[in-house]
Amino acid sequence: MKKLTFIIPLLFAFFAQAQMEHEITDYVWPTDEKVLQKLEDWQDLKFGLLMHWGAYSQWGIVESWSICPEDYGWCERKKGSNPDDYFTYKKEYENLKLSFNPVNFDPGKWAEAAKNAGMKYVVFTTKHHDGFCMFDSKYTDYKITDKECPFSVNPKANVAKEVFDAFRAEGLWAGAYFSKPDWHSPYYWDPKFPPLDRNVNYDPAEHPEKWEKFVEFTQNQIMELLTDYGKIDILWLDGGWVAQKSEEEMTRYYERIAQNPGSGFPKTREVNQDIRMDELAAKAREKQPGLIVVDRAVKGPNQNYLTPENKVPETQLPYPWESCIIAGGGWAWVPNPQYMSPKQAIHMLIDIVAKGGNLLYNIGPAPDGTWPEDAYKLLDAMGKWIDVNGEAIYSTRAIAPYKSDNICLTQQKDSKAVYALYLEQEDGAGLPASFTVKGIKAAKGAKLSMLGAGGTLKWENTTNGVKVYIPAILRTNLPCDLAWAVKISAVE
Repeated sequence: MKKLTFIIPLLFAFFAQAQMEHEITDYVWPTDEKVLQKLEDWQDLKFGLLMHWGAYSQWGIVESWSICPEDYGWCERKKGSNPDDYFTYKKEYENLKLSFNPVNFDPGKWAEAAKNAGMKYVVFTTKHHDGFCMFDSKYTDYKITDKECPFSVNPKANVAKEVFDAFRAEGLWAGAYFSKPDWHSPYYWDPKFPPLDRNVNYDPAEHPEKWEKFVEFTQNQIMELLTDYGKIDILWLDGGWVAQKSEEEMTRYYERIAQNPGSGFPKTREVNQDIRMDELAAKAREKQPGLIVVDRAVKGPNQNYLTPENKVPETQLPYPWESCIIAGGGWAWVPNPQYMSPKQAIHMLIDIVAKGGNLLYNIGPAPDGTWPEDAYKLLDAMGKWIDVNGEAIYSTRAIAPYKSDNICLTQQKDSKAVYALYLEQEDGAGLPASFTVKGIKAAKGAKLSMLGAGGTLKWENTTNGVKVYIPAILRTNLPCDLAWAVKISAVE
């Protein structure tokens, strides 16, 4: 297991709780050649957009989790008329459907901003754990298109379809986030039993017919998305606790409880919740050949890439991966969200790409269907930097030593070119007159140049690596700010 480190600790301290932890698990490579090719293409994209949006956005709270009876500070109930009464709170939470009316929803504006920022794919929350559908599912009335939701009369009421269409029109891939657990479904949280935690509130082994109804419900909704919503490139499944558990896993769980008599169950139980993922993935790829399936945090062949959450690995990982990171505020919209600075965001993107990963950057739309202006400003700044330096980002792969001090490395996958990306130091001093790229040496006759600037740079190999000289005329007229990419045509 690779050790992970937090980035920007003040921003992410709130999200360092158990529900946000997605540890790196063993990876199983797909065997489908179309999926392997799709993964290769996906690794070229490097930068995507994630959006958490739903009726919960009206309260400016953590999405879904406050209706889950697990005792964590980050999902404390603070809204509604009586947040101390769980059942009153849950009813009022679900009644947010009755007032959700994002009349300023304009997915074309989002898609244009994402494209200009250099993003290449979108992952949109079609349904979070609360079960509220942002698409026109025929299997539930808990959805934005239901007649009781005021937005249902809007021509853009089928939000997921509008989002996917708008982003595809700008040339981006479409990814559907879908929650496997559904806390609104009577087949998952049976109203006859109180919910105990995030899991199904009955024993599927004791009620197999009821569980089968949930499996059918889940698979039917996913197949709706893959049948009626155009080309879908990524099926991004959340809720890793909904998974098949082996007999050995369940035995170990009950042994732990037996060894601690009187302690009761832990906050989150282990429950075998088999939704037949192999069957589902096969059906999904009949509709969408080559579909990337991301069964998050579930070891096996249906986790086509891994998704460390609000974290960046310390080094390169030997499989496809993507850090999903909050740009500002929370996953869902919160009042007055504070976004990363362009410097933080660009340096983070470079760090991730240097280690072979993608960045999936989350922006939570407001309840009226808009983005905060600061989100547009941040993406605009990132886009201006990528316009100059995209050659060092897209279609690159990791090359050792990945990162030394404040210099990251990338390599074009189909050429010998290596890029040394110098991250501006905290003092904002720009580029020094020279710096050494440790761990690599330029090949004899190699040419070095700065992306976005004309001419070549002087260099020499030293015992530590290749030393690059930046002339004063260039240092006072740099092609961009915050980070600079030096292209090395060939290395030893």
